Amino acid sequence: MSDLLVAKNLTKQYGSKIALNDFDLTIPKGSVYGLLGPNGAGKTTFLRIINQITAPDKGTVMIDGKPLDKSVIPMVGYMPEERGLYNNMKIGEQALYFAKLKGLSSAEAKKKTEYWFEKLGISEWWDKKLTELSKGMGQKVQFVITVLHDPELLIFDEPFSGFDPVNAQIIANEILELRDKGTTIIFSTHRMESVEEMCDHIALINLSNKVLDGPIHEVKNKFKSGKYFVEIENPEVNSWDRFVNNFDVETLGNNGYTTQFKISKPENTGSNQLLQEISQLGHIVQYREAIPSINEIFLQSVKNDSNF
Repeated sequence: MSDLLVAKNLTKQYGSKIALNDFDLTIPKGSVYGLLGPNGAGKTTFLRIINQITAPDKGTVMIDGKPLDKSVIPMVGYMPEERGLYNNMKIGEQALYFAKLKGLSSAEAKKKTEYWFEKLGISEWWDKKLTELSKGMGQKVQFVITVLHDPELLIFDEPFSGFDPVNAQIIANEILELRDKGTTIIFSTHRMESVEEMCDHIALINLSNKVLDGPIHEVKNKFKSGKYFVEIENPEVNSWDRFVNNFDVETLGNNGYTTQFKISKPENTGSNQLLQEISQLGHIVQYREAIPSINEIFLQSVKNDSNF
């Protein structure tokens, strides 16, 4: 897989505040790339540089082998966290207007706008003004305006803000469908469950520095702790006491029928051997490696960052 976006040595400073510090990032084509980090970490600065809203003090960004200039503007669709629609302009007219700004002819703009309005079930809103719509309805219109010119790179900054769960899932499905058709997507969000569900790669930024990046499965494997989650039918008390004295066990709960716990695998013990030890307690309901969630990795990485 080739890369669509390559950023090298990006540095941006506002007065005495460093927003990005010698920042590198490579985003593969046809992927959903999660951009994570606490507030003020530098995510928005990076997105603003890609969109040529601001320029870096140092460093370069290449999109499909081309440097940032006016020629790459039609290649990018950007849905910022702070939306940018006109309150008193009919939304159909707004969509056509923004499509033409991205280089579409009048005929192409009308065809693609009608396609997306119908696809998302909002055709009847064509002549409504933004002030007549709920926040979630306005978000749908913003999504359409972002994607209708078929850009190679789509950037979504907190795309699910304002959506109820049903419409959030609709938009998530549309984003994944666009990825499957070859679009590259940068996805900035605080919703870690969305990252787990949608992202192929992630990067974590903290205090202007990249803390980690990589394919999501590799990042999760890197943070494995050697612990296993176990659910077992309630064992006999003496057997349980002997077991917890011999192993590093964290009891998670008991529902009256089963006991749930995490166990750390000793260095010289294989996972099959550990399973045999556990099976002596009784019937095993669940036994699986405790892979950390992206939220756990996020919190651990930010906490361990030497600059934090």
